This record gives sequence, structure tokens and C-alpha cells, in this order.
Amino acid sequence: MSKTRTIKIAHGLDVNHSVHKAMLELGKDLKQRSGGKMTLEIYPNQQLGTERECLELLQIGSLDMTKVSVGVMENFAPKMKVFGIPFLFRDKAHSFKVLDGPVGKKILDDGEKYWLKGLAYYDAGSRSFYTKEKPINVPEDLKGLKIRVMESVTAINMVKDFGGSPTPISWGELYTSLQQGVVDGAENNPPSFYLSRHYEVCKYYSLDEHTVLPDVLVIGTQLWDNLSPQEKKWLQESVDKSVVYQRKLWAEAEAEAIEEVKKAGVTIINPDKTLFKEKIKDIYQEYESNPEMNILIQQIQETN
Repeated sequence: MSKTRTIKIAHGLDVNHSVHKAMLELGKDLKQRSGGKMTLEIYPNQQLGTERECLELLQIGSLDMTKVSVGVMENFAPKMKVFGIPFLFRDKAHSFKVLDGPVGKKILDDGEKYWLKGLAYYDAGSRSFYTKEKPINVPEDLKGLKIRVMESVTAINMVKDFGGSPTPISWGELYTSLQQGVVDGAENNPPSFYLSRHYEVCKYYSLDEHTVLPDVLVIGTQLWDNLSPQEKKWLQESVDKSVVYQRKLWAEAEAEAIEEVKKAGVTIINPDKTLFKEKIKDIYQEYESNPEMNILIQQIQETN
């Protein structure tokens, strides 16, 4: 009698988020595909810790799988830094082509030496600026504004290039910081802007879509190396199927978020992105001295 293998997966998001719904689907599909030999146990809402803490649990084998932003993963898989580069992708279709193709795969494997193996990318949209007092139509509008960024060197340099003052603040403290004027704005994707209720304070949302930071589904190599070829196949197929489902849900969540913030009185701006692209040339130049990153950037830009 073969035993059931239960895989523990954790993430930091709400149960209504597209990532959680995709994981439920993944669990259902995996159970069906494996004839009940493999099941998924999901721990949402940071029950087992922050994204970084979950990765550390994976490394010691106390947790099997997790979902993290590439921004967090880049500390363990240096090639993932490439996603922080602004205007790396031409559009959504181009980003999926890269992520699902050989270049994306190569980047997923980069964490293996740190006991972390990427299985696939979930969509987390594009990040854009939202502000309290004035709309951002051109990069110059950011001059002198304090903009909250993640603790990412690339994000900090990007805001500086646009003329703003980058201010790292934790996501949990951002609402109050916006309210009290500690910062004048922030940048994130539409569902995050909407679900965090930041639209109650910031009435301008400028869709410059400067960075595309996907989410990564990660498995600890402690478990992966112990799976039989058949189990690996079942798991990877179920993961790939869940990716299609999650991206569909994400697109719906994005459209709904834009609709809802508009209803709440937010002005949506569609600025000329080329003006923003012009400003960040030096970020690309910095990478020219790093052959590995430079090759990656070229491979991404050449993907058709």
C-alpha cells in the first residue's frame, strides 16, 4: 500500500488572492493526477512567517513549498535581480514568453545551490506610481516627492533617476505613512493599490508600468530531490496548469481594481512611457560591467 505524500505550502497572502485560489486548484489537480498519492496542505496569511522566513524554512526542510516575490528571492537567486530592471519587457505577452521559455527556466534554477528550486512564475502585474497631491504625467513630476519603495537597490536608483526621493518603508506601515505625509506616494500593481485601500489617501494613479516583478513558486530541494521521477512529473504538470489559472484570475483582479478605484474618485493617468524609459538608461549601463547580467538582459530583449 503506497503512502500519500503531503506537501506543505505556505504564502503571505489573503485567501481571496489569485495566488491562494490557484494553489487550491493546484492541490485539487495534483490529487487527481496522482490518484490521491500526492496532496497539498496550504498555509495562507503569513501563518508560517514572512516570504523570507518561508524561504528559510524551505532551506532547512521544515516547509516544502512557498510563493515569494522575485524581489525577495533575488537574495537567494542573484539572477532574479534582472526583473527589478525598469522597462525590461515590451508588454505582457513578451514577459510571459520570457518567463515560460528557456531564459525564465534558467533563472528559476538559479537558487538550487541555496536549496531552493523555482517551479514556475505567477503573475503579479506591473508596478506603477500613485500619489496624494499631484498627478505624475512625466518623470519631472516626481521631482522632490518622497516615494515609498521596496528595499531594492534597483527600485531606489530608479526613483532617483526620475528625480524623486526613494523612501523604503514596510508595506504594513505604508497606509499611515501616506496619511501622515511621511511619503507623498508609492508604487505598486493595481490589486495591491486597491486591496491595501491606499486609494483612500492617494487620488492619482499613473500607469507607467515601470517594473514587472513576477511571483515565484519555490520548492525546497530537500523535498524535490526525494521525489520520484513520476512524482516530479505530476507536480510540475499541476503547477504549470495552475499558472494558466492564476494568470486569468490576476487579469480579472487587475481590471476590477482599476474599476473600483475609479469609482472611489481616483484619476487614472496613462503617461507616455518612453519619457520614463529615457531616464533610466544609466541603470542598464551599470549592468554592462556585469557580463552575466548583461547577457541575460540581451536574451530577454531578443525573445520574440
